[in-house]
Amino acid sequence: MAQDIWTKATTEKALRYWEAYKQQHDLSARQGQTAGIDPVRGQIWFGPSAQAIVAQLAAEGLTIPLYFLRIGSDVYLRKGSQQC
Repeated sequence: MAQDIWTKATTEKALRYWEAYKQQHDLSARQGQTAGIDPVRGQIWFGPSAQAIVAQLAAEGLTIPLYFLRIGSDVYLRKGSQQC
């Protein structure tokens, strides 16, 4: 990605790769896992968390920006406190 600048277009491209991947693969066994999507090459990594995927990439000597999402959820992480 030129100058490692993340834009709305970068996110949209990652989501297009994700939609194409979902059409070709059954993800029912991966519900709740994290997917990390490379918006440049379209490669997708899976793991229990974004941190685990980043560690996996670091072990492979890769440092690339990824778009993360939780499979089966509209959000990756909710931030804030819960009211009791």
